[in-house]
Amino acid sequence: MRKISILLTFFSALFITISCANSDAKAKINEENLEEAKSRDTEIKKGAATIAFDKVEYDFGTVNEGDIVETTFKVTNAGKTDLIITNAQASCGCTVPTWPKDPIKPGDSADIEVSFNTSGKPNRQSKSITLTTNTESGMETLILKGSVIPKTN
Repeated sequence: MRKISILLTFFSALFITISCANSDAKAKINEENLEEAKSRDTEIKKGAATIAFDKVEYDFGTVNEGDIVETTFKVTNAGKTDLIITNAQASCGCTVPTWPKDPIKPGDSADIEVSFNTSGKPNRQSKSITLTTNTESGMETLILKGSVIPKTN
């Protein structure tokens, strides 16, 4: 039994030595992937995009039911890398955001237009628009609020 254990250990060591001896790790590196990784690392070192708004909340005051309220939020890229807004989701179907689909360069600004249809939405209202971005938090929230005077029949 001892001879079998020694023989098995010898062959295992021989197999490991042979399989590792002819390895040239540099030959396995894809230069294209290496360049992509360097480029990606450079962008990461710049840090996450930073977003700034002219306002994060819009109070539309008092309007009549059936009115359509519209406002524009100005967004500025205050960071060192492109700001990308991948989605803008309103808290209900009565609120429709339109956001820039192209990246916003550092220092540049763009508009996020929001419209709110007050039909069937009487009394005090507060709607949120959640932006999915490449900022550090990944999410930004804008608020639309005000009062809607109910229709009289």
